[in-house]
Amino acid sequence: MASFCSLFLSLFVSVLLCLFASQATEARKNPISNLVSKELFDAIFLHKDNTACPARGFYSYDSFIQATRCFPKFGNIGSLITRKREVAAFLAQISHETTGGWPTAPDGPYAWGLCFKEEVSPQSDYCDSTNTQWPCVPGKSYKGRGPIQLSWNYNYGPAGKALGFDGLNNPETVSNNSLIAFKTGLWFWMTVQKPKPSCHDVMVGKYVPTKADLAANRTAGYGLVTNIINGGLECGIAGDGRVNNRIGYFQRYAEVFNVDTGTNLDCENQKSF
Repeated sequence: MASFCSLFLSLFVSVLLCLFASQATEARKNPISNLVSKELFDAIFLHKDNTACPARGFYSYDSFIQATRCFPKFGNIGSLITRKREVAAFLAQISHETTGGWPTAPDGPYAWGLCFKEEVSPQSDYCDSTNTQWPCVPGKSYKGRGPIQLSWNYNYGPAGKALGFDGLNNPETVSNNSLIAFKTGLWFWMTVQKPKPSCHDVMVGKYVPTKADLAANRTAGYGLVTNIINGGLECGIAGDGRVNNRIGYFQRYAEVFNVDTGTNLDCENQKSF
């Protein structure tokens, strides 16, 4: 009997250890769900499924979490503060890109992220015909789509190649598939596109400025992330409203995550890449 009890206890302990090991492995593989619960996600994107939002029902929490599994370094480098700050910065930038808010909006302008899934009234088809590596397909528009508003053929092509969809022939996939949409946002965030660093490297302290960066005053901080995303239109301008909107989202989300924003929030004194 004693031998049987010892064997049973040994098996029971082994099962518990396997269970705990499995849970620990899952936590390592998917740390974002530990930082962003569904309840927090819904509180941040308070009005994303409002009837006034064209993207209502599109940007699900499950798609966001599943997409992060393809980018295990996202929100998983550095201290807990650094991790939270990076996630807050990413969510802030995609909120601005997809915002449906206005100054007097219910719950404030920064409660309306993820309201749009594609650009409204694009001014062009965003085809760079000089880019022969990622040639445009006749009749296709490479307008802004998804949470980061992926734009231009030279982004759709490599994003599709990296993520397993035909970005040049089927750019509409980004606004038709919630999981692919979030993956494109994270792909842009995590990918170095020289001479630009990745947004990820900037937010986790791995950005090393070149001589050209120093001459252009491209200092590490949230403002440099804005420069990477849309510096050609927004940076080098004093008091630009779009930059201020991005900062407003970041300040709100940093408070939600109980972290500070860090310095250099704007890019008004930076030259674009």
